[in-house]
Amino acid sequence: MPGRRYRTLSSYFRENFGQPVRKISLDAGFSCPNRDGRTSDAGCIFCEPRSFSPAAGEAPLPVDQQLREGIHAGQSRGVRLFFAYFQAYTNTDAPVARLKSIYDVVRAFPEIIGLSIGTRPDCLDQKKLELISSYAGEYEVWLEVGMQSVHDRTLQRINRGHDAAAFFQAVRLIRQYPGIKVCAHVILGLPGENPEMEKETACAVARLQVEGIKLHPLHVVQGTALAREYAARSYLPLAREEYVERAVRFLERLWPRTVIHRLCADSLADWLLAPAWVREKNSVLQAIQAKMEQEDTWQGKAYQA
Repeated sequence: MPGRRYRTLSSYFRENFGQPVRKISLDAGFSCPNRDGRTSDAGCIFCEPRSFSPAAGEAPLPVDQQLREGIHAGQSRGVRLFFAYFQAYTNTDAPVARLKSIYDVVRAFPEIIGLSIGTRPDCLDQKKLELISSYAGEYEVWLEVGMQSVHDRTLQRINRGHDAAAFFQAVRLIRQYPGIKVCAHVILGLPGENPEMEKETACAVARLQVEGIKLHPLHVVQGTALAREYAARSYLPLAREEYVERAVRFLERLWPRTVIHRLCADSLADWLLAPAWVREKNSVLQAIQAKMEQEDTWQGKAYQA
């Protein structure tokens, strides 16, 4: 991890592809069972897709057009290799035939060298994984699976719509299909969670030896149940110093080979209510790095197999 106390995604891309790689975020028009009434019609208490994708909720552009525009934007900055990142909503929430027709669009773009598919653990099965694994011979394939916490009471509190066992079961199932890498999504500062609970989540992820993780602080955006709690002062977000401390303790417990895809939140400025410091992404990353250097700690220092 040259220059870093943790294994960054950018360094991973350079190790494996010898150059920068850009992820192109895509909206393929999927739904989510936790928003459309099958599991719930309320969604997770923090979720508002328009807070990171202004076109969410509208008819998306064709995937091939999104890819062309994303490739052009990257090439204008000197990037030559790209991942197609199916991000918006739940990107395995469709019959296999429809999934194939959507994923196959990437084959028309030689610049695409990887697929990253965001989903929920309760929206995976053998047939879908057979399809996804079929791309592994041509592309690097990641499944980004929402975990958020290992604690069921927390998952109930945030209206996640599944328990922790669903995540572990999904990972076990994915492991039956070589070539698929797992990136777990975890949020720090969830209502009712304390640092010890977050360390337990870190240890659970570490034991699975997932290839990647996205970690970020819970932030409040407009139009969510969490926004109403924040307005009533029944939820207060973490201060920056608290998040830096918790993130460092989390990183210490991870498997050393796990790639850190993200360490701070992304939200459009017009939607973000709190905490304001998440807008200063670079300073947050610098603070995490500085704390790790000051304490002479690193990712995996407290890892236990």
